Amino acid sequence: VQLQASGGGLVQAGDSLRLSCAASGRPFSNYAMGWFRQAPGKEREFVGAMSWSGTSSNYATSVKGRFTISRDNTKNTVYLQMNSLKPGDTAKYYCAARGKAGDYSSESAYDYWGQGTLVTVSS
Repeated sequence: VQLQASGGGLVQAGDSLRLSCAASGRPFSNYAMGWFRQAPGKEREFVGAMSWSGTSSNYATSVKGRFTISRDNTKNTVYLQMNSLKPGDTAKYYCAARGKAGDYSSESAYDYWGQGTLVTVSS
């Protein structure tokens, strides 16, 4: 699976942004999807994940209530809607695909990764 993330940019605190991750190469609906982020000088961290069917999702405590994952299996795309953005959300955001059962919050559970898209939130 090839993953291409897009939609990042420079926004102000309180703004919204929607990231997209387009998949190609293998049946997208076979994979659970996750979003991770890495801030400058920090380790990559889990943001959220969605099941292959889109019926269940999980989020990191830091983004719960502000971020929402959705997917459109007909378009082979997963989205990350980010609302009420804070300067602390500044990071490079990565989408990832998981083809087997595992800890959805763990990087090691994911088989494929996109290249990342940069989100910068100014105060």
